[in-house]
Amino acid sequence: MISLKVIARLLDYPEQALFDHQKALIEALEPANELDLHRSAQLILFIRRFCARPLLDVQAEYCELFDRGRATSLLLFEHVHGESRDRGQAMVDLMAQYRTAGLEIDSRELPDFLPLYLEYLASRSQAQAAEGLQDIAPILALLGARLQQRESPYAVLFDLLLTLSGTGVDSASLESQVAGEARDDTPQALDAVWEEEQVRFISQGSLGEQGCASAQQTAHQRRFAGAVAPQYLDLTAALTGIKGR
Repeated sequence: MISLKVIARLLDYPEQALFDHQKALIEALEPANELDLHRSAQLILFIRRFCARPLLDVQAEYCELFDRGRATSLLLFEHVHGESRDRGQAMVDLMAQYRTAGLEIDSRELPDFLPLYLEYLASRSQAQAAEGLQDIAPILALLGARLQQRESPYAVLFDLLLTLSGTGVDSASLESQVAGEARDDTPQALDAVWEEEQVRFISQGSLGEQGCASAQQTAHQRRFAGAVAPQYLDLTAALTGIKGR
C-alpha cells in the first residue's frame, strides 16, 4: 500500500530528502487506489503545504508535537502500557513479528514507533495492512483528536489512516473526551515531571511511617496536578491479534 508508505514517511522526523523528493511522493500516489479521490487530494495537499514551509520550522513543530509530553507520542505502546512491565514484552513480541516478516530494524527507533509499524504494514497485503490498522484504530483516533484540538495539520494523516483501516472509527468521536485534558507539554507540566522530590529519611511529627508515606503521596499528586493523565487504552484483544500475526 503506497499510501501507507507515504504517510509513514510524513510521520517520521522531517529531513531535507523528503522535501527534495516531494514530486516523487505525489507521483507515487497517482496510481494508488487505496484512497478515494477526496482523501487522496487531502494527502497531496498536505504534502504540498508541508514541503512549502521552511525545513527548520517543520522540524521544530514536529519536536513540539511528538517529543514533548506523552499525550501525542508516536510510540504505540505508550498509550496502552505506559511504563508498566508489560511494555517490554510487547516490544519483544513486535520485534519478533517484524523478523518473521523478514524485516530488520536498526537501533535508532523502538519497534512500536508508528512510522516503523506503518512501514511494516505497507509490506503486507492490503487485507493484512487494513487488519493491522484496525488493531491500532483506537490509538489513531485518540492521537488524531488531540492533534485536532491543537489545530495541527498532522491530524489529517490520522484521519486518513483510520479511513484505510475501514473501521468506521473517527477522531471526531473523541473530541469531547480530550477537550477536558490538561496539556502535558507546557513548561509547567514538564518542569513538574522532572522536578526532584525532597528526600526524607525519618517520619515527621506523629505521622508515623504510614502517615508519612501518605503525605508524600499527596504531595506527589499535587505536583502532577497540572499534567495530563495519559489515556491508556484497553487493547488487549487487539494486541493479541498483533502478536498472532
